[in-house]
Amino acid sequence: MPVVCADGHNHGEVDRVDGNYIKLTKDDSGQHHWLPLSAVDHVDEHVHLNLNHSQVHEQWLSEDPHPEHRQ
Repeated sequence: MPVVCADGHNHGEVDRVDGNYIKLTKDDSGQHHWLPLSAVDHVDEHVHLNLNHSQVHEQWLSEDPHPEHRQ
């Protein structure tokens, strides 16, 4: 399912819900990103965020937020 910010930009697709985060599929550089569920405004055929484009890049995590998942 595509993830779209408040500005209408696509920020990838949902890989899965991971605790209190949405884990996005790997981007073109092979990196996963996580966004907090609190960033979700609503869901229809897309996941709509309540963040604008720059806020998404400020708030997404590039490292798994769950220490128990890290090797």
